[in-house]
Amino acid sequence: MSGRSAAAEIGRDVGAPAFQVIVAISFCHLINDMMSSLLPAIYPTLKADMGLSFGQIGLVTLTYQLTASLLQPVIGLYADRRPTPLALPGGTLFLLVGLLALSVAHSYPILLAGAALLGMGSSVFHPEASRVARMASGGRHGLAQSLFQVGGNAGQALGPLAAALVVVRWGQSSLVFFALLVLLAGAILWNIGVWYRDHGLARLKSGGGRHAVPVALPRGKALKSIGILLMLIFSKYFYLASLTSYFTFYLIHRFQVSVQNAQLHLFVFLAAVAVGTIAGGPLGDRFGRKYVIWFSILGALPFTLVLPHANLFWTAPLTVVIGLILSSAFPAIVVFAQELFPGKVGTVSGLFFGFSFGMAGLGAALLGQLADATSIERVYQLCAFLPLIGLFAAFLPNIERARRA
Repeated sequence: MSGRSAAAEIGRDVGAPAFQVIVAISFCHLINDMMSSLLPAIYPTLKADMGLSFGQIGLVTLTYQLTASLLQPVIGLYADRRPTPLALPGGTLFLLVGLLALSVAHSYPILLAGAALLGMGSSVFHPEASRVARMASGGRHGLAQSLFQVGGNAGQALGPLAAALVVVRWGQSSLVFFALLVLLAGAILWNIGVWYRDHGLARLKSGGGRHAVPVALPRGKALKSIGILLMLIFSKYFYLASLTSYFTFYLIHRFQVSVQNAQLHLFVFLAAVAVGTIAGGPLGDRFGRKYVIWFSILGALPFTLVLPHANLFWTAPLTVVIGLILSSAFPAIVVFAQELFPGKVGTVSGLFFGFSFGMAGLGAALLGQLADATSIERVYQLCAFLPLIGLFAAFLPNIERARRA
């Protein structure tokens, strides 16, 4: 079946979820984020081979996250005004070139350039892919956003596993083999772009499905809610940066485990993040997104406080619970924000994906400096209090109650 005929088949019922499209965009999210997560997964190798400090590693992460975060809101705003369906396959070119640059990077400037190109690929992918998930949702926005997000989380989890099984064994140059997956994603995204052009835009204009009833809040209240949501994103991604960028170093330094063992622990944590993401969206659809957001930030607090004092045996279960709880927030936050500003799906998605990337990058850079100045253990002792910011979720409006009214 050709891309056009497949898109026509999937696009017939505007009111029903197009699960084939959601699964396809989620799979491409997996590949995109797997390529991105290969970067922090090979940090121990790069640190040993190139003699990098924690601060320099933090700057690599910051470079990646800034190119992703600063461009995403701009691309989302442009796409709201002038939708560009074929931007999705075009964005894979940045990912491909960035991966090739990292495979031959033996100097710090080339390493930074490769990280920047990976970020540019993500900046094109995330706002438009999130828009596609909403187009295909059939009104089940939380479910669609969770399925889309879980692809990214699964990719982030597979990155360290791929690094442990392939890159550690065959060396940095083996990154070039992952370019085949990027080419596969480009082919799938081309077909998604055809569906987007021929059917997705009509779905979005119709409101996204039979359950989509916009609720108009006063502009000031909506902007205040956006500010609260961004604070929660700061809390979530600053804490996650401590684990995604430095958890392997923490395990190696404190418990003297091997690099491969530490990467497997990171894989287990990121797998828990993927599982938690699946639950966040549907629970928000059923019980209300405000309550899911509240629990998913504040609920992690007892476990983050215990983690710095746990032995190796309890570290893995604690990080699993933290990953499960924290990860349920993001799908609910994105859909909540999209409902605050109906018709601005790209802008809102770009803002929140971009801000999350930026906070993760800033967190990695600052926490790297803190680890150099004090110790890696001190990082986790201070970050343990970040989920307290979840208390601000109490001030969010109850959109579901307003919709029922």
